[in-house]
Amino acid sequence: MDWKRIVSEGISEASSLMNSMHQISPNYRILMYHSVGGQVINDKKNIFSITPKLFEQHINLLAESKIIEVVDLDSKHLNTEKDSLTITFDDGYKDNLFDAAPILEKYGFPYTIFVSTGFVKSNDKCFLNVEELRELSSFPNARIGSHSVSHPSLVNCNDTELANELVSSKHFLEDVTGKDIKTFAYPFGAVNQRVRDAVENAGYLVGTTSYMNTNYHGQDQLMLSRTSLLGIDSVRNFRQKIRGDWDWYRFLQDYRES
Repeated sequence: MDWKRIVSEGISEASSLMNSMHQISPNYRILMYHSVGGQVINDKKNIFSITPKLFEQHINLLAESKIIEVVDLDSKHLNTEKDSLTITFDDGYKDNLFDAAPILEKYGFPYTIFVSTGFVKSNDKCFLNVEELRELSSFPNARIGSHSVSHPSLVNCNDTELANELVSSKHFLEDVTGKDIKTFAYPFGAVNQRVRDAVENAGYLVGTTSYMNTNYHGQDQLMLSRTSLLGIDSVRNFRQKIRGDWDWYRFLQDYRES
């Protein structure tokens, strides 16, 4: 464990203590995974893939919770009086079908896979192909969302490129799955007002960022925060993250972007 992780663990422990001392309003938390048992592209630190065993431990903990309800990705959960949580995956890795989905279907939990359609067409063995994507979309609890075509930083796209990334991916996914695609995840979490408005104009109803936080009543449904889960997150870390003990990380993200 490197020193940055040690510091992060310490801050989160302190945050856990503070959170236990006051009442937190009902919140809607969205978890963000990538690969379960596979390899994530450009993951130099090898932290964005979680083992199937640890993933099931995470899911089992949610199943045992009497407080948090696992729900579909929907902005209506911003306005409920009960803590709720949604499970999402980015990119469209093949193991989402073969390793993650069977676990989630066993527990009966809904989940959303955000797919970059260019990866589907690439024939890269790491990613779902068209037939696998169609199969996954047929699972009772699976939902498919868009993650653009080529996974660019959308804030760096011109208006024509941006429209293509949003609209082409939506149409492709609708053709493959036969279902309306209404949810979007911003690649790299990169979003500004122009990108947010383009996502709305393209017909999406929900947009998710990589901003580490939970979500509350009145929040912009196209700028929802998510909680990143990593392969180095123990079951204890997972408990902390769903309680909000790691939400302090959003301040570090703000600092890096400033």
